[in-house]
Amino acid sequence: MEKTLIILKPDCMERNLTGEVLSRFGASGFQLIACKMMKLSHDLLTVHYAHLADKPFFPEIEKFMSSKPVLVLILEAPNAVAKMRDLLGPTDSTIAPKGTIRGDLGTNKMLNIAHASDSVQAANEEIKRFFKPEEVFGS
Repeated sequence: MEKTLIILKPDCMERNLTGEVLSRFGASGFQLIACKMMKLSHDLLTVHYAHLADKPFFPEIEKFMSSKPVLVLILEAPNAVAKMRDLLGPTDSTIAPKGTIRGDLGTNKMLNIAHASDSVQAANEEIKRFFKPEEVFGS
């Protein structure tokens, strides 16, 4: 079994789409093994988006991601990282195919419902960043 980290972003929360998105995760065979609602801080966002922190558009990402509480999840499934990225569709919701979560529910490249780990290594690092071991209830 493989784990992946998901953040249901402020647009998902504001539009009350969490139930629909969680239902799609479950219907696709993912097991929810950790979940918490949190407000993302500047420090956490700077670490999480370190690859973008020096870009001129980072303040816009930070403002958006800290604008409302988010739901942070760990999901488990065989090939979870790749399977989740297929289920979500491309980052840019305007080009995501219908039938994917972003294609059906997203608005654009930033308002795209969810962050998902892009590799097994990233998932492992992100899980440690957002969760203490005692907060994880899966294998």
